[in-house]
Amino acid sequence: MERIGKYELVRELGRGATSAVYLADDPFAGRQVAVKVVKPEALGDRDYGRRFQKLFMTEASLVGKLHHPHVVDIYDAVADEDGSYIVMEFVDGPTLDEYCRVENLLPISRAIEIVFKCTKALDYALRQGIVHRDIKPANILVAPDGEIKITDFGAALSLVSETTQVTGVGSPAYMSPEQVRDQPLSHQTDIFSLGIVMYQLLSGRLPFKATNNFSMVYQILNVDPSPPSVHRPEIPPAVDAIVRRALQKHQDRRYQTWGEFSADLAAVFGGLVSVSEPVPEAEKFSTLRSLVFFEGFGDVDLWQVVRISEWARHAAGSAVIREGEDGRSFFILAAGRVRVTKNGKLLTTLEAGECFGEMSYLGTRDLHRSATVTADADITLIEVSEAALSQSTDSCRARFTAAFLNLLVSRLESANIRVSELLLDRSAAAR
Repeated sequence: MERIGKYELVRELGRGATSAVYLADDPFAGRQVAVKVVKPEALGDRDYGRRFQKLFMTEASLVGKLHHPHVVDIYDAVADEDGSYIVMEFVDGPTLDEYCRVENLLPISRAIEIVFKCTKALDYALRQGIVHRDIKPANILVAPDGEIKITDFGAALSLVSETTQVTGVGSPAYMSPEQVRDQPLSHQTDIFSLGIVMYQLLSGRLPFKATNNFSMVYQILNVDPSPPSVHRPEIPPAVDAIVRRALQKHQDRRYQTWGEFSADLAAVFGGLVSVSEPVPEAEKFSTLRSLVFFEGFGDVDLWQVVRISEWARHAAGSAVIREGEDGRSFFILAAGRVRVTKNGKLLTTLEAGECFGEMSYLGTRDLHRSATVTADADITLIEVSEAALSQSTDSCRARFTAAFLNLLVSRLESANIRVSELLLDRSAAAR
């Protein structure tokens, strides 16, 4: 088979019991894609054909609906005389299985960053009414640039659909207690499954080990696993606590929301990353979400900002920009405090969340920096250049424009208040 529909097959990427996945060229979009072709015999199976058809239709129904930096895009789905197949984004990299082995574990901070990105992606899916139901390392791809992408939404549960869902799906080692009991599911089943993935990424071992599915189910329902630090002593107690909460058997003791889960993950970065190390992407995202400047940005826009921005930590006393320098970038203070001076005289101080240097971006000609900005304490600084911003999406640029307008209005209001106060003071002094 050299072609299916309009897609020119390049090579086989993998094969399972019910489908095969091919690398293909999309001649119309000018990109490489992954095409999952469902085997005709699977759909025609007397006992399981309707089940396979339902799983295929579930994934096909998500065409064009999930757009997130950490979710594989589904471009197309076809069921006709050429066969049944789904066309999706091609990610040229391994799955997380590669990093769940004792001999190939990632640094703890990197493992937590990956899980953090999964929490944000699954939170996004939930807001579209989707629960994945089959979270496991094999369904999380790692791109060549290190980014992760969640894939395989064939088992997904639609919270907004009135159709009957397929039961008994999922991988036994990663199922939640309510899933193995075949009870109604919510996003908390994905939280439990991601807790298992986190345990495995950290330790190279599954929290529940068994020789058969019956034993696995018993452990999931009745056994509390040892903390991952038992297998990897350098894992901090705070990380053990996150895993323990994600793996609570009772849903009321488990994380109630993805936001709670991701907030705890972000909080542990302070103790894992030193000032001399680059700022991890999970910390960047969490920081952006907390800053007033980025209040109007959605999650997808914030990940764009993570990609296009440069982050740096500066010690107290460091000059960040100097008077008279050329520049076509602006800065947002992520943490700490800076002093703004001109000709050696203090103009103002800025706190975390405030912006400076924006006129170099907003101006229509090359501008020189009009003031010097110096770190008044240890700071974390976000820099966005004009060139980088021009490469972002229209939505992201629109968000920045709105944020700058709000900033300018706020500064004009503050300036008017100060002028009014000065005039009142002069009027009072003249009496």
